[in-house]
Amino acid sequence: MDDQAYDPAFAQAVLDGLAATPKRLSSQYFYDAAGDRLFQQIMASPEYYLTDCERASLQEHSDAMAVALSPGGPFELLELGAGDGSKIGFLLDALHRREAEFIYRPLDISAHVLQLLAERVRPGRPWLDVQPLAVNYMDWLAQPRRPGIRRVFAFMGSNLGNFSEAVAIAFLAALRGAMTAGDFLLVGLDLKKDPAIIRAAYNDSAGITAAFNLNLLERINRELAADFDIARFQHCPSYDPKSGAARSFLASCCDQQVYLAALDRRFHFAAGERMQMEISQKYDAALIDRITQAAGFAVAHRYYDERRWFTNQLWVPAGG
Repeated sequence: MDDQAYDPAFAQAVLDGLAATPKRLSSQYFYDAAGDRLFQQIMASPEYYLTDCERASLQEHSDAMAVALSPGGPFELLELGAGDGSKIGFLLDALHRREAEFIYRPLDISAHVLQLLAERVRPGRPWLDVQPLAVNYMDWLAQPRRPGIRRVFAFMGSNLGNFSEAVAIAFLAALRGAMTAGDFLLVGLDLKKDPAIIRAAYNDSAGITAAFNLNLLERINRELAADFDIARFQHCPSYDPKSGAARSFLASCCDQQVYLAALDRRFHFAAGERMQMEISQKYDAALIDRITQAAGFAVAHRYYDERRWFTNQLWVPAGG
């Protein structure tokens, strides 16, 4: 591709996804300014239980988490895919009550979201050292660590569920490689439950999730001079209770061609053809055991919301 006024990584990801069989788009690119706003609306929708469940878990157990994390000297609290910081505040305050010495470093690909986060977490916390980083955290992990400072990674919001099992294990193994004895990973995982509850969470009655998925096509139109007709695609979520995989697709309503002028590429969509947009994995104990062992982690502590729909867990490097 020639140098153009577009993000080459975004362009390459779109090109690879549309050329794949079946077609797919990467959920990491949902979060432009419009996508950020829509996701905030999703989290506030009555069907989307995940945010409230994780918030309840953190509110109830943050003091216990702080006790587990505090010994061992100063550390960096590195929140990967930090979002707007709406839940981490419980842990920040609990760590402060424990007089823990730490730096909070939220990492997110969206600079806009990090600005919202700073506006949310700084007021009322003059003691908090916040150092946001607008980066792809996968690339950032390869950088050398600060000597003499422990690392506590936070990967919450069931973000791990956006990966297939194989990709989740590969990601966790890479994360494990950036950790040593004394480090922790705080991970949030959505648990298997009544399929009707899960299906409703990804197909809300107000159509916000549908708009969120379709917004990625709008972004491709805007940034890559494409001609997706949004009205010709339909949001189609699915959930398999056995595997625990909730998937979001956009289905083509007719036989059509889409042209990306910035890349001078044309793609055919058959009527009914589905393009995968996102996976949201739901977990049980057997799957958690399988991925932690494969990636080189051990579960140190488990915390749940009252209904046991969601779990926050502290993992440590196995043998460390």
